[in-house]
Amino acid sequence: MPFALHLLGLAVFAQGTSEFMLAGLVPDIARDLGVSVPTAGTLTSAFAVGMVVGAPAAALLGRRRPSRQSLLLFLGVFLAAHVVGALTSDFLVLLATRVVAALANAGFLAVGLTAATRMVAPDAKGRATAVLLGGTTLACVAGVPGGAVLGQLLGWRSAFWAVALVSAPALVAIARSVPRGPAAGGPVPGAGTELRALRRPGLLSVLCVAALVNGATFCTFTYLAPLVTQVCGLGAGWVPGVLALFGAGAFAGVTAAGRLADRGARPVLPVAGAALFAGWAALALAAGRTDAAVALVPVLGLLAFGVGSTLVTRVLYEAVDAPSLGGAFATSALNVGAALGPVLGGAALGGGLGHRSPVWVSALLMAVAGLVARCRTHRAEQPA
Repeated sequence: MPFALHLLGLAVFAQGTSEFMLAGLVPDIARDLGVSVPTAGTLTSAFAVGMVVGAPAAALLGRRRPSRQSLLLFLGVFLAAHVVGALTSDFLVLLATRVVAALANAGFLAVGLTAATRMVAPDAKGRATAVLLGGTTLACVAGVPGGAVLGQLLGWRSAFWAVALVSAPALVAIARSVPRGPAAGGPVPGAGTELRALRRPGLLSVLCVAALVNGATFCTFTYLAPLVTQVCGLGAGWVPGVLALFGAGAFAGVTAAGRLADRGARPVLPVAGAALFAGWAALALAAGRTDAAVALVPVLGLLAFGVGSTLVTRVLYEAVDAPSLGGAFATSALNVGAALGPVLGGAALGGGLGHRSPVWVSALLMAVAGLVARCRTHRAEQPA
């Protein structure tokens, strides 16, 4: 894999840390800013909504701009938003910084996914995607637990400062190492031509399943800290370790999915999806048993990110006639789920259904994803 691709992964590590670190900081933010835990959880949804809107908008605006120029702009805005977020004492201002950071993150990831697949052979999109998304999973392994530890020792603002500091060297590295050139190599189709790719039922089905799978992941992940402390009975000091276990599983899942997706993962996805549904249900049932719950966390990280990463690669292959917007389609789908999941989980918590309820919602979302995938397979098997 090209060295520049790993530098993009460094930036994605900073961005993934920002997106996921709230899983360990939500209770502290709620206390400090005087809001409820479900309200603080909307910071995750706000970030996701910003990414849903930002990915296609940024990709459309930057279709004919040099990739390096777009990546530097997006990463610079992302860094600045975290400085403001670290300084504010107003929840609404913090909410606004999450949206701005998400818009920048979305643009970076949309352009980065497209640029990454252009740096490698046509049949290596899965491996290129795995390197880029590996930054996200490393964020789960190191960045998110590190942010939780910083939050416990120095306050939640220190985690925002840390993200800004990690983004700075990534900004310099991209300026020096990412090659010049447009986000999509070769002739760029018209925007209308690329957007018409969304009319294809096959692409829409994959995008829908990706959104549901990521919704299930974020529904539980956002409220994993209160699940660990209130249901599993572990102290707050255990939260970073549990988050690291989830991240370790996620890293293994993305790494394995990178090669699998390039070889054709359609026969494996139904089995992995069913296993993920069973895993969320098992966690909901076993959350009161500390040993069983902790053992399930890395398995669920592996399955959730393995399936999610494979679906991203399937989107890029399905969107072959949308070379500059394929990454935006995938980014938007993932973040529709990332916005939906915390909202549904927060509604379950706010409705008094208990701290296990977000995990049950995750299982329900996976059941719906299975039905959508099944319908897609049935339509594909129908004679023309």
